[in-house]
Amino acid sequence: MTGRSVVSWCLRQPEVTDGYPFGPDTRVFKVGGKMFAACPRGTTPNRINLKSEPATALRLRREYAGITPGYHMSKAHWNTVQLDGRIPREVLKQMLEASYGLVVDSLPAARRRALNGAGSRR
Repeated sequence: MTGRSVVSWCLRQPEVTDGYPFGPDTRVFKVGGKMFAACPRGTTPNRINLKSEPATALRLRREYAGITPGYHMSKAHWNTVQLDGRIPREVLKQMLEASYGLVVDSLPAARRRALNGAGSRR
């Protein structure tokens, strides 16, 4: 997946917003007001930070050289993923879905139900 397709995927998820809460250089994607992804500003970023379960984050770092502890993030819960083709498309897609899903799962039940009714993949 390219940086452009990753940004497009994030924006297609139900109730996702994007903005620049950390300054003009870092684009942040949120669902329910909570961050699930962050990348450099631009239409084709070269990396993205994604939320992950700690054990999964460690496993992915061991398996793929293009996945490292989250840059400027909690190293236990975030990975930085290089978007240079080293990570298989299906692995990256699973990481995107897991990141979004972790945040959706942390929302109050009523908000989760509303998202599920909005076409969420969860």
